[in-house]
Amino acid sequence: MRLILIFPITVIISLLYFVQLMNSTSKLEVGSSVPDFSLLDQNGKMFDLSEILGKHNLVIYFYPKDGTQGCTKEACTFRDMYQDFTDAGAEVIGISGDNRESHQGFSTAHKLPFTLLSDEDKTVRKLFGVPTDFFGLLPGRVTYIVDKKGIIRYIFKSQTQIEKHVRESLRILKTLN
Repeated sequence: MRLILIFPITVIISLLYFVQLMNSTSKLEVGSSVPDFSLLDQNGKMFDLSEILGKHNLVIYFYPKDGTQGCTKEACTFRDMYQDFTDAGAEVIGISGDNRESHQGFSTAHKLPFTLLSDEDKTVRKLFGVPTDFFGLLPGRVTYIVDKKGIIRYIFKSQTQIEKHVRESLRILKTLN
């Protein structure tokens, strides 16, 4: 009886692990060039990374979902420290799989002064190699610091250390100037 229960659980865990591996197609590392991409922002305008590359350092953060407790806390922490980021010469860009309308509501409700991009088909998430968590069930939370030359200088991955994404990003930006 026990063997019968263990076998299906093992198969399910193996399949979930395989799905997680398949969700991450490339892996960017510190020192890699940031890949170019274009996505719609919360206002329906096309955001093209190549248009701002070279003008500012960038904080590109991937988050799971608008309006959830952790994602709201992260976005509001970036909002509350936004002036510190602009003083450090950086633009903050948030990316999730939510649609433009969701981003617009989220941005308006929390008075977010930075760009939110809609990656509904997860193309950019895959381009960056952002993993999923919890056996592929939850989109990962990863922050990339990119210098003006387009080189990734720092990567921070943590689903739970939400405020640390913001603090570490600012700390690294201050070392780039």
